[in-house]
Amino acid sequence: MQELEIKGKKAKQAARFLNNADASAKNAVLTNSAKALLLQTDFILSENKKDLDSAEENGVKGALLDRLRLTSDRIEGMAKGLQQIALLEDPIGEVLSMKTRPNGLIIGKMRVPMGVIGIIYEARPNVTADAFGLCLKSGNATILRGGKEAINSNKAIVKVLQKAVAESGFPESCVQLVEDTSRESAVAMMKLNDYLDLLIPRGGAGLIQTVVKNSSVPVIETGVGNCHVFVDKEADFDKAIAITLNAKTQRPGVCNAAETLLVHKDIAKEFLPKMAEELAKKNVEMRGCPAVCSLVPQAIEATNEDWDTEYLDFILAMKVVDSASDAIEHIHQHGTMHSEAIITENYTTAQRFLKEVDAAAVYVNASTRFTDGEEFGFGAEIGISTQKLHARGPMGLVEMTSTKYIIYGNGQVR
Repeated sequence: MQELEIKGKKAKQAARFLNNADASAKNAVLTNSAKALLLQTDFILSENKKDLDSAEENGVKGALLDRLRLTSDRIEGMAKGLQQIALLEDPIGEVLSMKTRPNGLIIGKMRVPMGVIGIIYEARPNVTADAFGLCLKSGNATILRGGKEAINSNKAIVKVLQKAVAESGFPESCVQLVEDTSRESAVAMMKLNDYLDLLIPRGGAGLIQTVVKNSSVPVIETGVGNCHVFVDKEADFDKAIAITLNAKTQRPGVCNAAETLLVHKDIAKEFLPKMAEELAKKNVEMRGCPAVCSLVPQAIEATNEDWDTEYLDFILAMKVVDSASDAIEHIHQHGTMHSEAIITENYTTAQRFLKEVDAAAVYVNASTRFTDGEEFGFGAEIGISTQKLHARGPMGLVEMTSTKYIIYGNGQVR
């Protein structure tokens, strides 16, 4: 595809420029870009409204529409994200180790940029600014391909960012947007080996699996979040209710929101009616196993499919389990290795849950909503990696880098 070929060549050139850019220059670009986003808030919102109007015409509503929506506060949040990235320590050039061999060679390991990073994502235009900021600070050029739902928003944001980048003396091709949102452009991007060093999909299960299965460019798998909260028999009820409400309802359309509540049988009769009362106040639809339905009249019977569903909406699957072992087994069978939480006052049970649950982030007495680059102190994040190679969990600056060996000699030959 010609558009990608042209953008790929420009990105390669920009990556060479970024490889030589010092931290202060990159920070200046990020600061100027943050200011530009704030100055162009009205323009970005007007373009976002086009996307919102189109989405509503196509029947999009609820949490999915919220993912697409920009507000003045959210644009301010995007700008703050860039400012926070500017304040973070630059990982590029860090020497991770240095040792001297018996023959006198001094061998070190240095952190370097990936090069050109491609990102395929869906209907969250704030990703555009986050991805730009993290890639630029870590010395990477980026090619973005958002979904058709957010095309006007993404074009506006990239236009603002490119102008700020150019005015700061950097190539505007440090960040580029693929404006063709057809399936063909996504497929072509998955085969762009000559130009892309890494491809990151960010969105729903369908998108991620399509990229993982079809890309010849190296991929980091991110983000499908079928996350669980397990309320143990020794849980503090007040904590359990507050954490479950936050994990489910604070922002249901994101990957670290809880989708399933597991409750120990020994406390189910006392706990579930209280929990259901609070969920009902938030208009959460409850889908339960037979034991849940017998205790919560407003719950509808869950199907097997519910245990595997990332709702991204005000819907919660609920199940009574016989033990912590059953809860761990359920998570093993149905979880997506994203974020899992246990609510318990029993230290031994908590430690067992931490050890046995296989996920990028495992919590004791805290909401799954904290699985986030900013909350973890990384600044913004490019996504939540649910795989185990190279990067796992929130992907901040360090996860956007590679390493190379640097060797100092004094005439040694082998």
